[in-house]
Order: sequence, then C-alpha cells, then structure tokens
Amino acid sequence: MEKKKIKHLDLFSGIGGFHLGFENAGYTVESYYSEIDKHAIEIYKNNFKNSNYVGTVTDVRGGELPHIDLITFGSPCQDFSLAGNRKGMGGKRSSLILEAIRLIKECRPSVFIWENVKGTFSSNNRRDFAAILQAFANIGGYRLEWQLLNTKWFLPQNRERIYLVGYIGNGSRQQIFPLRESVERDKDALNDKRETSACITTSYHKGVNFDNQLIKVADYRNDEGLRIRANGDSPTLSARRRSATDISTMPPLIIKANTKKGYEIANHGDSINYSVPTSKTRRGRLGKGIAQTLDTGCQIGVVQEKIRRLTPVECERLQGFPDNWTKYDSQGNLISDSQRYKTCGNAVTVNVVEAIAKKLINIL
Repeated sequence: MEKKKIKHLDLFSGIGGFHLGFENAGYTVESYYSEIDKHAIEIYKNNFKNSNYVGTVTDVRGGELPHIDLITFGSPCQDFSLAGNRKGMGGKRSSLILEAIRLIKECRPSVFIWENVKGTFSSNNRRDFAAILQAFANIGGYRLEWQLLNTKWFLPQNRERIYLVGYIGNGSRQQIFPLRESVERDKDALNDKRETSACITTSYHKGVNFDNQLIKVADYRNDEGLRIRANGDSPTLSARRRSATDISTMPPLIIKANTKKGYEIANHGDSINYSVPTSKTRRGRLGKGIAQTLDTGCQIGVVQEKIRRLTPVECERLQGFPDNWTKYDSQGNLISDSQRYKTCGNAVTVNVVEAIAKKLINIL
C-alpha cells in the first residue's frame, strides 16, 4: 500500500516529534519547520535532510508556502505550566499560540494539532483554555476534539499533555478521541462507561489496545543505560540485573517528601526527581518503576547501586526517539549533553503522535 503523502507545517518544531510520529504512522512527510532554538534546528535538519526551514513563527507567511495539509504546534508552555509562574495567555511566550492561529487561517490545512501542558486546563481560572477554544472555533469550518493523554500509556514516563485536533468536518462523523489506555495496563478500563462527545471531548479516558505499542520490556546496557522495547515490564526504571550479585536486594532509600509521613520509600529501579532537594513542600518526587515528566534540565535519577542521572539516550527513548537522535548537528558535530536534555524535555512524545496520526488516515 502506497504511503499517504502530506505537506506539513511544523511550528515550534523542536526536534521533530510530530514529523517522526506521522512517519512512523505510515505517512510520507514533506516538512516545513519553524523553530527558534538553534540546537533544535540543527537536530531537526540532521534527522530530516530534505526538510525546509522557514524561520521563526512570526516570520512565516502562509501565502509563501505550498498548500499545507497539516499544521502542528506545541506552543511555548511556561506560562501555563503547573511548575511555572502561571501567567497564562497574558504571558509573552504562551501568547505565541496566536501566531499559529494566524497561520491556520492563512493556510487552511485539512488538520491542525495543538499540544500543551495539563496546566492549560486550569490557567487563569479556566478562562485561558476557554479563550483558546473560542479562538480555534472562530477560524471557522473545523471540528474540534481534545483529550488529556499520558505518555505512560505507551512508554515508562508519566507525562500528561493536552492534544487538541481540528479537522475540516465536511459532515463527517469521524471521531479522533478518545484514545484509550491499553486494557493490559488497566483491567478496570473495560468497565469504564465514561464517554466524550464527538466534537468537544473532555479530559482522559482508558481502554483500547494500540497494536501492542505499549512498552513493557528493556535490556540492560552498561554503556547507554536501559534499552526500551515492546512486550514486558518497563525496565527503563525497573529492570534488574540477572546475575548472582543482583542489587535488587539493596536496602530501600528514604526520600524526603511533603507527605503525611514526611518521606517516600524508593527501591531499586524507581526514579527520583532531585530538583530543589531541600524543599519541604515538594511532592511527586518518586516514580515507582516509571520516570516523572522529563523537563529541560532532566533532573531525574534512577535508583541502582546509587542514584544516577538518566542518560541523554534514555531520555530520547522515554520520548519515543531512536538512540542518539539528539547527538549530532547537521554538520556532524556533537551536541552537548545539556542541550540534549533540554531538547528532549521540550519534545512531544513520538508514540502519542503516532497513535493520533493513525486515527487521521482517512481525513488527511
């Protein structure tokens, strides 16, 4: 079967998570990408040799592009983030979403996809999300659906993000969401009766098996940490050495946390977010066999003989990218580890995009 060819305007493109997700879903992608971070630009160019850089989002003009089928954008989220200062749409960075809306009006793609942090739902007492929805609705002609999706349904990282899809309806009853968590991951999902409306869907749902895409097993590698692959329990953070000196018998670690006990217990294979180590109010430091959300600093460690920081390759895997995706620029020069962590933390999860892309095959 011939792959479907699409022209893709990739705004705030980062390292190409949207592009790769659609390729993995079986599309042939001709990409026009916009990004401001020089390291992300170089990583994108290195991995997609025939892509076309079109400048920063404020420079892009729809009339200067070929007909665009798909626009994707994960506009800067710091002003919406629960970990940020919550300026909402009043923040300079988050208001860049208006530039993306301008380009949707100018290009009239068949589909657009917006990704952002969970905090957008609650920003400014929920008024910001309502304003964003109204702005999308005012474009005219698009059916809107959204859902809160979690990377942990696919990979061992707890990363909740809103994905909103707009597509030209043409009277179609096609429904993109809800995507559901694998029934293997949650047996109770079969009894989950919550549903969403066709056009205005809500938070998150559980259920459908994504063709065995759920990541469960990994191999231990001394050089690059842990390799993720399909079919088994996530070892990025829970694999144990199969040897006579198995360190799974190591004593648990006591991690200071803002809980009733004042601490949490970490065992071999668990993850620990070690940012702001002296904080007395920090919650959610510990991930039981799963990574907490990767951020731009990747201050996340895994408990083995000691707490060690995740490697850049492990961060790539936790976001669904091939090994060493962020290692080189377009000239073959090495990218620093700090920039590799940053670009991985800013990326969209490839596996999540792929699942959405498969639902769009009859629309694009």
